Amino acid sequence: MSTRKIASRIAVALLAAAALCGESAATPSSLLADYAALAGRAPDTARGASLFTTRQGRDWSCSSCHGALPVGPGRHTVTGKPIAPMAPAANSDRFSNAAKTEKWFRRNCNDVLARECTAGEKADVLAWLMTLKP
Repeated sequence: MSTRKIASRIAVALLAAAALCGESAATPSSLLADYAALAGRAPDTARGASLFTTRQGRDWSCSSCHGALPVGPGRHTVTGKPIAPMAPAANSDRFSNAAKTEKWFRRNCNDVLARECTAGEKADVLAWLMTLKP
């Protein structure tokens, strides 16, 4: 098993354990610090923007549903269901719960990449999202 997979699984386990202990409250900054520590490197906003807007292993990109600049509402490409803005500055609920953050990263990374995101990829995307203003 690769080091990235191990680190990603450790991150999921740590965040899930925190949620089970009633410590699911988080901030985008605290989650970013956790992901960066697990990745062993500083987040890269350019890499995050590219990951978010570029079609990956499947036919979608994150921006397919969330928009190229996710400071406004999005819409699920298949179901048409509305999606609240992703950027923390536009939606204070985003990245405020570690368990929910992990759930949605796991689900959406699988939809877009056909695999789980690494801690580094999560850090990159979150760092980029934190630069966006409504």
